[in-house]
Amino acid sequence: MKTFLKANILSLCLFASCHEKTATPLTFPFEGKVVAINDGDTYKVLCNGNLQTIRLAHIDCPERKQPFAAQAKQFAADLCFGKNVLVKTDGKRDRYKRIIGEIILPDGTNVNKELVRNGFAWHYKKYSTDTAYANLEAAAHRLQVGLWADKESIAPWEWRFKRSHHLPFQ
Repeated sequence: MKTFLKANILSLCLFASCHEKTATPLTFPFEGKVVAINDGDTYKVLCNGNLQTIRLAHIDCPERKQPFAAQAKQFAADLCFGKNVLVKTDGKRDRYKRIIGEIILPDGTNVNKELVRNGFAWHYKKYSTDTAYANLEAAAHRLQVGLWADKESIAPWEWRFKRSHHLPFQ
């Protein structure tokens, strides 16, 4: 009987200790530190000891093997890598479970908008009707900055489609 009681008490203690260390629930928007940049529009932000993957809202950057992909990633790194930021989001996630949001620097700079303004991202009109992004893209296109200097630039969603259907790039 004593052995049975000791085993139950030990099990109860182990169960309780496993549940004492639950993660702090994430509230939206939230602050954290940018600790990785996967590509131009996907970042890792450390918040309360938990790593959150962020997919930038309103925009789509070139894919890894597309022209300007490396420049978009470097531009983003120069802007926000290692910095504490505000992730403006309502908590919605994409099909890959990434949080969709805007990254705001301490000085108020919106990283998403800067990528579009500097020609390193398209306004992702399929998922965004925000006219500010449409205007930034139009201005970057008119000024031929970044990817807009390439007369044959292909939007990432078209590039992904052609790649997945083995179509020629023209």
